[in-house]
Amino acid sequence: MTAPATLLRLMWLASPALPVGGFSYSEGLEAALDAGRLQGEAAVGDWLLDQLHLSLARADLPACAQAFQAWQAPPDACRLQSLNDWVLATRESAEFRLQTEQMGRSLVEWLRNGEHAGDPRIARCAALAPAPSWPVAFALACALACDPPQDPANNAEQALLALAFGWAENMAQAAMKSVPLGQAAAQRILTRLTQAIPEAVQQALALPEDARQAFTPGLAILSARHENQYSRLFRS
Repeated sequence: MTAPATLLRLMWLASPALPVGGFSYSEGLEAALDAGRLQGEAAVGDWLLDQLHLSLARADLPACAQAFQAWQAPPDACRLQSLNDWVLATRESAEFRLQTEQMGRSLVEWLRNGEHAGDPRIARCAALAPAPSWPVAFALACALACDPPQDPANNAEQALLALAFGWAENMAQAAMKSVPLGQAAAQRILTRLTQAIPEAVQQALALPEDARQAFTPGLAILSARHENQYSRLFRS
């Protein structure tokens, strides 16, 4: 069983209150609404489920799982840089690139002021060029939260559950603000996502490295359009 202190740290990392700015991005949702692609709770829920399985489970979740292993002491610097390069290279719009770099940097700054501030791995993460990406930085935060590791395989699964739930809650909140939806509708969407997350996490954990992929051209086009959208609530 996970130690209570470790579980609380992982819950903390999954919280939208974590000061990394995730709440300020809609990841294409606002642009899809503006283009008339989505209308109402059911359509938004379906769209986010597709994003979970076709994007997150094939890209950021497996990259985070592999980075989590690479952050175990002593960290594998070459492996981490390679994973970070892959994440940055697969951002398909300037907006997505900005998001992963900004959130990665913000998480590193948060770690520098936390209980593991003296851990040398934080400085190594900050030094990833040109910037630490969100999945790689999140993997470090989870590795520190699970230190000393009790069950590496279980810890990796819990790290991905935290990453996926944090994404799901942010997206449910984005839908509530931009569709707009009431709180009950947003919670129903979050219920659908949380029911699907365990399967997505297992898919990510089982994915071979050469099977990682980031190919969501429709989402990339929406993200690029959002950069020039006339009226918007979310950052671009």
